[in-house]
Amino acid sequence: MKTLRTRLEEDLQLQGLSPVTQEIYLSRVRRLAEHFAKSPEQLSVEDLRQYFLHLRIEKKYSVQSLRSAYYSIRFLYLRTLKWKPEDFNFFRLPKEFKLPVVFTKDEIKRILSGIRISDYRLCLTMIYTCGLRLKEAITIKPYDIDGEKRLLHIKESKGNKDRCVPLAEELIRRLRQHWKTHRNPHLLFPKRYGNMTQTAKTIGKRALQRSMLIAKREVGINKPGSIHTLRHSYATHLLDSGVNIRVIQEYLGHKSLKSTMIYTHLTTNSKELSLTKINELMADL
Repeated sequence: MKTLRTRLEEDLQLQGLSPVTQEIYLSRVRRLAEHFAKSPEQLSVEDLRQYFLHLRIEKKYSVQSLRSAYYSIRFLYLRTLKWKPEDFNFFRLPKEFKLPVVFTKDEIKRILSGIRISDYRLCLTMIYTCGLRLKEAITIKPYDIDGEKRLLHIKESKGNKDRCVPLAEELIRRLRQHWKTHRNPHLLFPKRYGNMTQTAKTIGKRALQRSMLIAKREVGINKPGSIHTLRHSYATHLLDSGVNIRVIQEYLGHKSLKSTMIYTHLTTNSKELSLTKINELMADL
């Protein structure tokens, strides 16, 4: 007889969720089981009600973390254990609208100049100039780059989708130069220690995050912001430069335009332009 975990894994695969999403769902369900020290099959609606109260009040989960836990656990009970949707009426996800932090172009230049390790600096540069997620960047393969068309192919990203983003010529030159330092056939950014040519391990996420935090502090940038802020900055700066929002949606790999529209709240040039046009309308009245 199959275990609950096996059945859940199969349902996640049948649903076509990406490996990253599957891993998140399994992790959230595992935490639920560890909290009660019993199989989720043995839990009641009241148990789940108390668990989400625990996450919200005692653990003080953010809206994003609550959403992740909710959808993961809901998937288990509705898809795998065949509960009814109304069994989850006890919980409503809180609404939240927060604008992301965005670095200016000058701040990004200062941060990157403060990164002492060259491959870390190049990886972060690529994240900004291509609008990548961290995991997308560190797993890029040499053959994902089309130098002739100046395109970067991002495969099996969030939502199990592929997409292409344009590459600056100078970035292509730097990436080629960097690859020649290790010539790993399968990784553009292999782990820095050991045999870089043969390793199947990428540079570490934590090491990259730590290097960016250190650089921020050393160059005197105190505003909050992480590596993902580079992706937000990419989208905002493109929108400020007049790039069509539909194109930006495609570059970011957003399923819905609604996700991309958030950057319209962060642009400055478009707001200044609209004010100019409004003044022109009034001039003829």
